[in-house]
Formats: sequence, structure tokens, C-alpha cells
Amino acid sequence: MPLPANGTAWPPKDLATITTTLAEWSAWFEGTAAALTKAYLNVATTTTTKRSWWGRTTTSTSTAERPDQLHVPIAADLCRASADLLYAEPPTFKIDGNEEAQARLDDLREDAHQVLASGAEVGAALGGRFHRVTWDRALEPDGAFLTTVDADSAAPEFRWGRLVAVTFWHVLPSPAGSVIRHLERHELDRDGNGLILHGLYDGTANDLGHAVPLADHPATAGLATAVDETGAIIEGRTPGLCVVYVPNQTPQRRWRKDPVGRNLGRSDLDGVEPLMDALDEAYGSLMRDVRLGKGRIIVPAFMLQDNGPGKGASFDLDREVYDSLNIPMPEDGTPPIVAQQFQIRVTEHLELITDLIGRILTTSGYSAQTFGAGPDGAAITATEVQARERRSFLTRARKARIEERAVSRLLTKLLSIDQALFNGPALVDGQRIAVEFGDSVQDSLLTLAQTAQAMANARAASIAERVRTLHPDWTDEQVEKEVDAISQEDAVADPFAPPPGAE
Repeated sequence: MPLPANGTAWPPKDLATITTTLAEWSAWFEGTAAALTKAYLNVATTTTTKRSWWGRTTTSTSTAERPDQLHVPIAADLCRASADLLYAEPPTFKIDGNEEAQARLDDLREDAHQVLASGAEVGAALGGRFHRVTWDRALEPDGAFLTTVDADSAAPEFRWGRLVAVTFWHVLPSPAGSVIRHLERHELDRDGNGLILHGLYDGTANDLGHAVPLADHPATAGLATAVDETGAIIEGRTPGLCVVYVPNQTPQRRWRKDPVGRNLGRSDLDGVEPLMDALDEAYGSLMRDVRLGKGRIIVPAFMLQDNGPGKGASFDLDREVYDSLNIPMPEDGTPPIVAQQFQIRVTEHLELITDLIGRILTTSGYSAQTFGAGPDGAAITATEVQARERRSFLTRARKARIEERAVSRLLTKLLSIDQALFNGPALVDGQRIAVEFGDSVQDSLLTLAQTAQAMANARAASIAERVRTLHPDWTDEQVEKEVDAISQEDAVADPFAPPPGAE
């Protein structure tokens, strides 16, 4: 299928509902008052948006008169925790019986970890993300590398729940009144090889407009000589797409009956938007009490300093004395001073805020202890941590299963591109890359040593198994070397052997 025709509506109309929701989640993830106001006020007015804290309208156009626009960035906290649970430690990539390919994966591990961790954080907000295999000899002459495309810049196509094509778009700098988009389409050719097409379009905010040469814009000029007459990249056509979709978690609830949306992942923010909106309202109400609760006195105008002729009057919320009432002087000559102090309802607000945060975390699939709630004090073991944070670790396990399959396919494609374009190591037919996530919480060295000692005393494990218990991150080669060293130290000297240096 070629690139979209001129005059196509963009973003695609069949993604209209999805695009609106992704914009809402993106605003919560960004966490600014401007983004949230734009997301809720620039949509069709519904009962939900009318009642929402961020969707309410006001007759005032001055931001100075909206001091209650306080946002609690709990959405960003959720997404960061999701990525940390998965990628606090780099995952391991293993291929049995292929040392050259294993060495290449070991070299990729650090860079891949950074890309995957960053993508997982944004993917937790948008319900998923796309990772692609990229090559640029001027930037990276030794091989291909991984890049990420966010879900709100992609138009995916699925068949039987599997990604078969996707079109990415990026808005490029352009003159006023024009919207320049760079489209990048991934699909399979007739032989099942990955095909990448590039196109440049000059249009409007809602219309793709007409295609223009790639050489017309500095951002795409370098691609002009790398594509054929159809816009397809000439080199790097190996089996499978050059891109994988990694859903955040499944199943999809919101778009279960949407032909495209049902194949997308579920955001950690899905279903908790009203609760996050209420949390911001509760904090805004608390801060309003703080502002109104400042102690003030009301005095007649004649007791205050005049601003001077023609300077008018001003109102300062932080002034401790101001003249809002023109009270006449009493007959006895006593200055009429009135003290004003409103109550600050701290306890009531904090109880509501705590309840809202707990409900948000539970609905999103996390334990409050993951975010620092719960008793502090003495150190606890990893087993106790996992018991207290069971809900979070169940969510992590579900996400890890999805990540392992997707990352394995992605790395397999990367090695095939490496082999085709950079003379890298080739995979033997049937070889599979195993992706393993480490424990996000580990016991202390003392606890592990005590476990290994108990195993030795019970004669329940070999030396190699005890070494792996104490050093779970070691490779088989490191374990074998340590076992040999221990065996040599524990070896009993032969009593009949001649002393060292004897003939």
C-alpha cells in the first residue's frame, strides 16, 4: 500500500476518538495547567467535561485570577514507577550457541536499556509505544540502533491482533499558515520483507495537503537519495517489519469494540482521569483555604497610606492591612479596626486527598507502598517488600511478559539489519533471543550469604547453585570461575606429596 493520497484528512478520521483520548492522557502526563486546560476545553462539550475541574469555564480571561489551577503530578509518578519496576536494572539478552551474536547484544545492552526505559515511561501514559530499528551510517557507522515513536504520532494497522503496517508522522518547522508533515510508513512487501516509505506533505492542521519532494525540507533532504521512485528505502529489506508495537498492558477496555483501538494497549491512566481531576480540585480547595485563611484586619480608608493623586487603588492579597470597607469614625474617636481570620480545613482536605490517591493507585494496578506510603523504620527483606507491594509486582509481571516477546522480535530484526548492511553476525535459523528481566528488589548481601550458608549446611545445593544465589547477576562464565576458585581453596593437601621445592 503506498503513502496516503493528497488531500487525506490527518490525523486519519478512523482514529478521531483515539486521538482525542491520547491527547487527554498526554496532557495528564505533561502535567501543566496549560496542557490540561487545552485538552479539556478544546473538545466537544459533554456532561463529563462540564463537571470536570479542568474543563470548567470562567468569565475571566486573566490567569492571575485563576490561582486555584494547582496540579498534582500523580500521572507522571505512575508512569515513572511503571518504567522503574521494569527497567530499574537492564534486562539481559541471551542467545545460546552463537558467541558473535551474543557479543553484539552485549554491546547493545546499555543503549537499548536507555531507549526501552524511556519508551516504557511514555508508553505507560499513552497505552503503548513503537520501537523501530534505525540505521544512519553518518551517525552510527558500526551498526543499527533502536529508536522510539510515541503512540500519538502513529496510525497503526492490525490483522488478527498483530501489527502489519504503521504510518508515523512528524510535524516539521514550516512557514506560517502551512503544516509540513514527514510521513514514514512501515509495511511488508510481497516476500514478507520490511519496507519503509518516506513522504513529505504540505497541508493544514486537519488536511495532509499535497506531496512535495523530500529534498524540499532540510529535515528530509538526506532521504531523497536513499529512496526509489515510490519513496521506499532501497536497502535493508530483511524479513519482518522494522518496527514493533509494545502495548503497556492488556486487555483494552475503553476501545474493546473499535476496529483499531481494540488492538492497542491500555494506559495506566485509563479510568482514573476523573479521580485525578478530583485530586487537583481537592488540592486547589485546600490552597484556597490557605489563601483565604491569612489573618487580615479591616480598617477605614483614612487610616491607610494614599497611593497619590491619579494612581488609583490596588488590591494585594498579601497585604496585612487594607481598606475594603469605608467605616466612619466613631463618636468616641476610637479607630474601628476589624480582625478577620477564616478557618483552614486541613484535616478534612488531607483525608480526602489520601483517599483519592489510594483509589488512583489501586485502579491503576499499584500498591501504595511502591510510592513510599506505609510504615517506615527497620530494613526489610526483598520477600517482605514483595509481600507489601504484591499488587505492583503482579502488574510488573504482566507487563514483563509483553515486553519480553516484543523486545525479542525487535532485537532479532536489528541483528538481521546488522548482518545485511554492516556485515554483522547472523542468526541461525530457529535461534531465538531470550530477554530476561531481573528482580527489581534484591535482598542484601548478608541475607543472600545466610541463604547460601543454609543451603550448604543442608547439603541441598551445589557450589555453583550457591554462587548463583549470592550473585544472581553473574554470567555462567563468572560462576564457573568462582566455583573453580572455591574448589581450589577447599582442596585438602595430599599428606604424602613432597613439600614445595623438594626433588
